[in-house]
Amino acid sequence: MTQKLCCMVMRVKIDCKGCYMKVSRALLTIPELETRFIEKNHSRVIVSGNFVPQDVAIKIRKKTNRRVEILEIQYLSTNNDDQKQEQMPLISSNCDNQTEAETPVTQQNPQPHMYFQVYT
Repeated sequence: MTQKLCCMVMRVKIDCKGCYMKVSRALLTIPELETRFIEKNHSRVIVSGNFVPQDVAIKIRKKTNRRVEILEIQYLSTNNDDQKQEQMPLISSNCDNQTEAETPVTQQNPQPHMYFQVYT
């Protein structure tokens, strides 16, 4: 798999300050990550950078010995020319109870929740 610029939201169980520090240290040792954000109250970790999402989740799992659940992956484009060439068509969804709304069609399928349990 090739590395792409992406943003990933994960759920990692953070119970105490020790767990927070363990996850924080694990994130700091991964050089592919450009930004790291830990939401301690919601047990969420948001990272972005040039990496393969599954590999980063496995690395965090190995270093922290905690369950890592990928909630969302967004691939970001780095070229403005690509955005101009690939203008996404809009579709309109009609419901009896709702007004007409336009939503962009994405080329990616929504990512299901993925659990990584690595046994060593």
